[in-house]
Amino acid sequence: MNILVAMDGDDVQEAKLCKLNDVQKWAMIVVEAGEVVEILFEDKREEFEIQGETVVVIDDNEYVWPFIEEQMQVLVGHTQRYIDDIVEAYLFKELHELAY
Repeated sequence: MNILVAMDGDDVQEAKLCKLNDVQKWAMIVVEAGEVVEILFEDKREEFEIQGETVVVIDDNEYVWPFIEEQMQVLVGHTQRYIDDIVEAYLFKELHELAY
């Protein structure tokens, strides 16, 4: 599973989930068999060589139509801000689907 996340920096421990309009770095979290295999950072999401399957956004008010058009699953991290928290919430199905 490849999870795309808008972050406010590229420090794996310190970077936090941010609004799509405020993104400084995009993180691609590669999860296989319930474990993080790799975390990649790029300035633009189009620069990743692998395709994201899921995008995690900070709230229900984000403009996510480009992701929906790319057939990506959109999940909301209402309280999760750091990569570790996002991955844990994803694995335990604690991230919410987007409320329209």
